[in-house]
Amino acid sequence: MVDDVDVLTDENGRDKQGVEAAVRKIIHIDMDAFYASVEQRDNPELRGKPVAVGGSAARGVVAAASYEARAFGVHSALASVTAKRRCPDLIFVKPRFDVYRAVSQQIRSIFAEHTDLIEPLSLDEAYLDVTTNKHNIAIATEIAALIRARIKEVTGLNASAGVSYCKFLAKMASDLNKPNGQAVITPKHGPAFVEALAVKKFHGVGPATAAKMERLGILTGSDLKACSLPFLQENFGKAGAWYHRIARAIDDRPVQPDRPRKSIGAEDTFDTDVVEFEPAKAELSPLATKVWQYCEARDFSGKTVTLKIKYADFKIITRSRTLVAPVRSEGQLLELAVSLLAGTFPTPKGIRLLGITLSSLVTEPNQQRQLSFGL
Repeated sequence: MVDDVDVLTDENGRDKQGVEAAVRKIIHIDMDAFYASVEQRDNPELRGKPVAVGGSAARGVVAAASYEARAFGVHSALASVTAKRRCPDLIFVKPRFDVYRAVSQQIRSIFAEHTDLIEPLSLDEAYLDVTTNKHNIAIATEIAALIRARIKEVTGLNASAGVSYCKFLAKMASDLNKPNGQAVITPKHGPAFVEALAVKKFHGVGPATAAKMERLGILTGSDLKACSLPFLQENFGKAGAWYHRIARAIDDRPVQPDRPRKSIGAEDTFDTDVVEFEPAKAELSPLATKVWQYCEARDFSGKTVTLKIKYADFKIITRSRTLVAPVRSEGQLLELAVSLLAGTFPTPKGIRLLGITLSSLVTEPNQQRQLSFGL
């Protein structure tokens, strides 16, 4: 584990060991078990108990789990039935995304007290570039500690932080002292940290890629570093260049405050499998409403509508249609989703989940949508 210390530099930008100091100071803030912690905060009866947000004892998947539940091996994306089997005393709570979004806004306001270079990754985590900051604080770990304390004061929730000279290592550092802790990976420690890290723990390396790397004999960052760029590009395509750089602890990606959203979606898992078209069609209406309300609130629309279907055996298929012009109304969104659904019937098996996603997003002012629809 890396100690919670910052880089001390001299006037020539070198640390005490003579290593060139990084110019940037990046903080990754990650809320601890965010959804579950909000529920435990708001309901004292849940405190100290294993809590799963989302799903139910019989259906669905876990969206988030408290640390008490994690001790039993319960985690996000785990099937609810499996979660209940692992933790018989698990308490399922329906998600309250309106509350989570409101708390997230409080947290982002705290970030903005220190820097405008904020790149949210989700409701509960973000990158901050504090190389230059509003209070002229030289030590990045001091800023991280101030932010975490302020989050606790305002929301009553715990946050963890990682500090480093690049986004990749800041992200990895935020996991080192969870929950309610922070760590720093300095330029001196960065290369050795990556070399010792299992590639399956690299942020951005999913199970399929990790399995492929294992088949190629790549188990650690050191193994990855030993691979040539042509070899990585041959086996991993465009991602090969990224793996080549990150194996050397090189990540020049900037913190992007205006990182564009790529899609907006909603999905629902049913209490019982749906096998007939009309009941399935009826389930699409509230999903279209959720997606469109989000779009209207933020002046978004999109050109690509995707239908997601998860069957009773957990097989997932998707069907998409891309338009020349953006979707103009909730009714049009629903109509497109229904037409995609119709193409999958008669269904070979029961449907346990449906989802609608709108992508290829564009800014579409509400008045313009209304005028276009009216014409």
